[in-house]
Amino acid sequence: MKYLTLQNIRRTYSVFFFCLFVFLITITDFRNMKGYEVSLFLELDPLVAFSTFLTGWTVYKGLVLSLIILVGTFFFGRFFCSWICPMGILNQWISHIFNKRRPVDDYRVNSYRPVFRVKYYILTVLMVLAAFGSLQIGLFDPISFMTRSFSTSLLPAFNYWSGNLYIKQPLFSGGVFIALLFLAVLFANRFLSRFWCRVICPLGALLGFLSGTSPLRIRRDVEKCTDCQKCLRFCHGACDPHTELRVSECHLCMNCIEDCPEGAIHYGLPKSASSIHAPLDINRRRLIETAVAGVILFPMMRSAVNAETDPQHRVIRPPGSIGEKDFLGRCIKCGECMRVCPTNVLQPALLEGGFEGLWAPILINKIGYCEFNCVLCSQVCPTGAITPLSVERKVGKPPYHKPVKIGTAFYDRGRCLPWAMNIECIVCEEVCPTSPKAIWFENVEVKLRDGMKKTLKRPRLDTKLCVGCGVCENKCPVHDLPAIRVSSIGETRSPSNHMILRNG
Repeated sequence: MKYLTLQNIRRTYSVFFFCLFVFLITITDFRNMKGYEVSLFLELDPLVAFSTFLTGWTVYKGLVLSLIILVGTFFFGRFFCSWICPMGILNQWISHIFNKRRPVDDYRVNSYRPVFRVKYYILTVLMVLAAFGSLQIGLFDPISFMTRSFSTSLLPAFNYWSGNLYIKQPLFSGGVFIALLFLAVLFANRFLSRFWCRVICPLGALLGFLSGTSPLRIRRDVEKCTDCQKCLRFCHGACDPHTELRVSECHLCMNCIEDCPEGAIHYGLPKSASSIHAPLDINRRRLIETAVAGVILFPMMRSAVNAETDPQHRVIRPPGSIGEKDFLGRCIKCGECMRVCPTNVLQPALLEGGFEGLWAPILINKIGYCEFNCVLCSQVCPTGAITPLSVERKVGKPPYHKPVKIGTAFYDRGRCLPWAMNIECIVCEEVCPTSPKAIWFENVEVKLRDGMKKTLKRPRLDTKLCVGCGVCENKCPVHDLPAIRVSSIGETRSPSNHMILRNG
């Protein structure tokens, strides 16, 4: 029974949940992933559930799982950060492995600091923006941040060296920048243990706020305590357990219980000699100023050009995406859809759709194309930004009358080989997956410069049949700037993004 302690139980659970996260995020057989919930950690995330509720006033199916964490936090405290959160667990391991300090330095580093208030101000700005309809929590939410970093940078890098994860080496626009941000967060642990968790994490701030009323918490017996401060040395949250413990910062790592030589610290209900706890340390004036800053920031973001106010031809969203305004109010930029895409066409957007759409998925057909019978991206979206599709619905098989259209292809005849150079080329028609094909040929007889005549098949496109999958653009032999390119115009999800609007 020596090893059956709360500390060892927490360590076992943390290893299990981190390995589970890595397992789920490295699954490659998505087409047969029955029984594997690859977005499990995102659906457990209370910050995702709460913020998407503010933007859409609904809780999307799997996000009800977050109630497990919410209810647990109300009763048991902020256990998620050290027991379940893969970002918190990784930061703790990095801090422990690469920081070998003297005990006196550990006591100093693991003491509470006023800078820890920053995460509450970040949470305030994000919640204000969400209340007005702009969902930006994905930029800072730890599960979204880690999932995006793994999907767009770490796994592709590992695949480059191993060659075992993917058939094709995935490429992601802006993947290096995302990787650098992730590495910078990990490197920050060199200076302050669990820097992300203590200073930046808005999910930790939300859980810290909710844990303020938890009946079960770490408690110190003032009669037994000798103020040796040994409980500080390996404290995950820097919550000052040797004085008036800060419940909002306590990660329930249980290290203080095991490290206390006097047995003065326990977890549970209060005893007669238990110390009082410090209240949530937030400067109310700073909090109000932060909320006002969020209110001012929102109209600035909405007054900028984006894919809703000025539809951009390059902003092609995945099949099943809801309208752009609602899409931006649902998408948390987690990268799950990009990770499961078999052709690598889904990419994290930069500023093509405005700042609000940063790192949201778009299709870049020079890199890949939307496979005609694939609906994987719609199956893994945790928030409903991409609604679930069946293959029959996507391709327009009965009982559905029309396929889902994500854009329309257009020819640049000045670059098309049969049109501009009188050179035979039938690639686009061969790869077109629709039935009947959206691309057809017009047989024409042309007179060459030397007077000879030549019969050519010049491609034409039926815009009513084109679904915007982009395979024609991807396979076009004109490599630098394809002779046929897909625009978002004509997309099913938008009643206004059309070349010719119907009257009424």
